Amino acid sequence: MTTTGTTLVIGATGTTGSRTAAQLSACGHRVRAASRRAVNIPGTEPVAFDWYEPATHAAALGGADRVYLIPPVGDADPAAVMLPFLRQAHTAGVHRAVLLSSSAIPEGGPAVGTVHRALPDLFEHWAVLRPSWFMQNFTGAHAHAMSVREEGVIWTAAGSGRVGFVDAEDIAAVAARALTDEHAPNTDLVLTGPETLSYDDVATIITQVTGLPVEHHRLSYEQMRDRLEAQVPLEFASMLAGMDRAIAEGAEDRITDTVQRLTGRPARGFRALLQREMT
Repeated sequence: MTTTGTTLVIGATGTTGSRTAAQLSACGHRVRAASRRAVNIPGTEPVAFDWYEPATHAAALGGADRVYLIPPVGDADPAAVMLPFLRQAHTAGVHRAVLLSSSAIPEGGPAVGTVHRALPDLFEHWAVLRPSWFMQNFTGAHAHAMSVREEGVIWTAAGSGRVGFVDAEDIAAVAARALTDEHAPNTDLVLTGPETLSYDDVATIITQVTGLPVEHHRLSYEQMRDRLEAQVPLEFASMLAGMDRAIAEGAEDRITDTVQRLTGRPARGFRALLQREMT
């Protein structure tokens, strides 16, 4: 990996942003850690950043030549705030951008898919990370993790569909390589773990590892949408429920070798993640 330059990590307190900032810093790279409150993260320079406060953008970009992009959470049209920022970043001297998207959203698709489509025209060096669902959804502050802890239940509209859940540490490892390798991927990268699991499988493995009885309760699309609407706007809730429906139809039943190719080591499995984070 190269060691020059400064990386602006947007969303540096989030699931992948925090891990990306930590991995870059541990390898000796200069990191500007951007968050709304400019949280101090060891080994980084904290900076205030809010997608919806353009006055914070210029200071965050100052001196950065590459950027890790976490879209605004819960926004069904992130391009409205992201594209003006990315044009500003290009003008300010950023030459490499790595965008966190989703395996469920192709180039030109809904939400961040519009930003994905625009990225190659804005930056000579770029990558779009399209990870499958995070393993940390069951261990952190995600709704699944909360319902596991509070109710012993995972609620989805995914039926018996299977997902190649991926460890956020592996996403961060790929992000670090995409940001700092001599040659950027200049493509989109679908990231998965080493196996596909149904939510029934997930509930069983959590029960086995933690001793906490967990069940998967299957909802209809409409039931899942209504449940999510209590937490996020209707348009975004509908999109998320639709992703569950796509899982039920087999859209996420795949594994890739992206983590191995980019990092030189295999992707981590779900059971190992639980043993690390829940025992």
